[in-house]
Amino acid sequence: MNKLKALSKEQKDCWIENGYVKLSNIFSTKEIEEISKEYDDLFERKKQEDIDGLESAWIGDDMKKLSGNRNTTVKSIHNLQMHSGVFTKLITNEKLLDALEDVLETGDILLHHTKAHVKPPEKGAPYLMHQDYPYFPYKNHTMLAVFLHLDDTTPENGGLAIYPGSQKLGPLPDRVLIDDNGDSYHYVDPDKYPLSNATSISAKRGEIIMFSYLLLHGSYLNLSSRPRRMFLMQVRAADDEPTKDVHKSPCQGLVLRGRNTSRVANMLNRFTL
Repeated sequence: MNKLKALSKEQKDCWIENGYVKLSNIFSTKEIEEISKEYDDLFERKKQEDIDGLESAWIGDDMKKLSGNRNTTVKSIHNLQMHSGVFTKLITNEKLLDALEDVLETGDILLHHTKAHVKPPEKGAPYLMHQDYPYFPYKNHTMLAVFLHLDDTTPENGGLAIYPGSQKLGPLPDRVLIDDNGDSYHYVDPDKYPLSNATSISAKRGEIIMFSYLLLHGSYLNLSSRPRRMFLMQVRAADDEPTKDVHKSPCQGLVLRGRNTSRVANMLNRFTL
């Protein structure tokens, strides 16, 4: 008996043609409330510890131009599953994994990393159009993002923007900036791919956008009175291979479904008690 598909034909076609798909009803209202509360509590705790360490706004002249020279900010925390079981439960949600299995066309799914971004009201920084590929390139390009919206999101409060179908262009030439901490920022030529020409993708609280790591994406300024909170996880097919030894994260390679058939078993020393 064939397993029921999590995605409709229209959703799968959108993924193939446009490089993204929107999903609703993966999480219940109760689950989103639990995730939101734990999310807010975590950011509050981390702000008390080191608010400067949460800064994730990009630097450079192109960013200043995009921001209109405003003093903008984005706060970020990575690897949320290392902070709370609520986020471990999130990334192992059965409905979510069913949808990922449909998109990846495999039952063997591995975690790469998770992160959260908060764009505060009235000063939330934008992001230039970019691909995620330069940060962690893979041979078969199965890497994708799961973008969970924790607020109703539109262009006015810093929502997502994409170039539909741009994943078909493959890896594009990128500009690289490196800050004083040695962190790098990758984005494409803003004259060729301006944020203003991108397609905005609005979403309701609890909705998910899945998109290929080759899809050109960015996001708008948040000058509204509303925050924009997001949770993001990146996953890949287990049989895909990195082409560079970069972007190591806690729990990278965690098997979310199926098996990691490419992993070599560790030989442990045998001890006699």
